[in-house]
Amino acid sequence: MTTSTPPPGSGRFAPSPSGDLHLGSLRTALLAWLFARSTDRRFLLRVEDLDRVRPGAAAQQLADLEAIGIDWDGAVVRQSERAALYADAVRRLREAGRTYECFCSRREIREAPSAPHAPPGAYPGTCRDLSAAELARRRAERPAAIRLRSDTDGFTVRDVLHGSYEGVVDDLSLVRNDGVAAYNLAVVVDDADQGIDQVVRGDDLLSSAPRQAYLASLLGLPAPTYAHVPLAVNAQGERLAKRDGSITLTDLARLGVKPRDALARMARSLGMQGRTPVELLDEFDAARLPTEPWVVTAAASANAAQ
Repeated sequence: MTTSTPPPGSGRFAPSPSGDLHLGSLRTALLAWLFARSTDRRFLLRVEDLDRVRPGAAAQQLADLEAIGIDWDGAVVRQSERAALYADAVRRLREAGRTYECFCSRREIREAPSAPHAPPGAYPGTCRDLSAAELARRRAERPAAIRLRSDTDGFTVRDVLHGSYEGVVDDLSLVRNDGVAAYNLAVVVDDADQGIDQVVRGDDLLSSAPRQAYLASLLGLPAPTYAHVPLAVNAQGERLAKRDGSITLTDLARLGVKPRDALARMARSLGMQGRTPVELLDEFDAARLPTEPWVVTAAASANAAQ
């Protein structure tokens, strides 16, 4: 009797449609595509539009991905159309006694004393054990967010590039006080629902992985494997942003830089020479990826046009 190995699931790229994708985001998308395709996974696109949305940004982002040769499987999923899935997950957590109402503003959380060894911004548990009278008073003042009642301070995940990584788990937000699902909940529910078992994204999100994996375990969902890749930064070592000049395909087009040239530049930053994503598959080796940030300068953008 022979047993067959189940096929791998899917990888994904999930941008927020707040503006055009810059070179760093496109490079992360390229890496997510390479990780997925090199392991015979499907590659999915998800628009994470629960927060800031600039009209037309999602369509431009998809066009830019196509322009550098990235394809994807199936229809593009939009988080704004998946509220019922998030509500069901919150219901399950509530019935298990894993949620509570929180009335803290961002400023109050920022200024509250933190627990020892907790990172900046970790929730200190201010509203965790409010009395019935205090709950009633707070409800009359402002709408409540919903937080997870965590029973651990930390959780460990395995990352392809970073190895074993243990991160802080706090009482993370599940639903904002406007009733919209919070980022960590939506990501966990979406990845599981879409069969995504490989998450490749910027290493600024590495600290979120333990929170998300822990939340997945409470919901009885499988956690994906992770690969958090180095970011693109400016000459000062700061995360790349619009103020840094010619960093989007639209910017580069004004300098005469074509999408294929931008892709070649991204490839060189990864130590590869192919000029299309398919060509890069032949060279791709996750073990040989750079571990340092990619420094992107306006001068280099101008030189790419020459």
